[in-house]
Amino acid sequence: MRARIMLALGLLLAMACGAAPASAQNRFSLVNNTGQIIERIYVSPSRVNNWGRDVLGDAVLYPGQSFWVVPRLSDCVLDIRVVFQGGAEETRWQVNACSLSRIVWGGAPARAVADPSFRFVNRSGVPVNNLHISLSSDRSWGPDRLGRNVLPPGRGIWVSLPAGKICTVDIRVVYTDGTATERRNIETCTVRELHFR
Repeated sequence: MRARIMLALGLLLAMACGAAPASAQNRFSLVNNTGQIIERIYVSPSRVNNWGRDVLGDAVLYPGQSFWVVPRLSDCVLDIRVVFQGGAEETRWQVNACSLSRIVWGGAPARAVADPSFRFVNRSGVPVNNLHISLSSDRSWGPDRLGRNVLPPGRGIWVSLPAGKICTVDIRVVYTDGTATERRNIETCTVRELHFR
């Protein structure tokens, strides 16, 4: 009887405190290593097309400071946008926040050597006919990484890129229905797998 009462009290306490599921490990520290003042930070699940509120609120993030980010939803794959004093902004798409506890903005990547290589996974629901991925510093898309192959939904391909140069890539996807999507400046040094929708 006593064990049942303790169990019931424990469940009530967890519900009252709004306990998050154990799998929600997407909290991280954002470190400003840019030399500029960050005025706003937006964090949103990659599946959502709305940035939501500025998580900094009335505060600003000076160079060298860090800010603990607690996303409003428990998704692991997040898009992160920072707005600097003066209005310039930078966005990192599809960061797997559950695989890290610290994101350095403007500084060294999470790994010892900057390696932007990653596994591209087609989550669009449409087969991919052509896939072009290049470093953001390159002036061309480079060759089609699929060649004569097609990448079905749910399947992936490893994308090798030169290490030690830059951590952002540009992606151009052409689907079998003829539509195309481009995304630029996607940070991949802190991710091993990028789910493209």
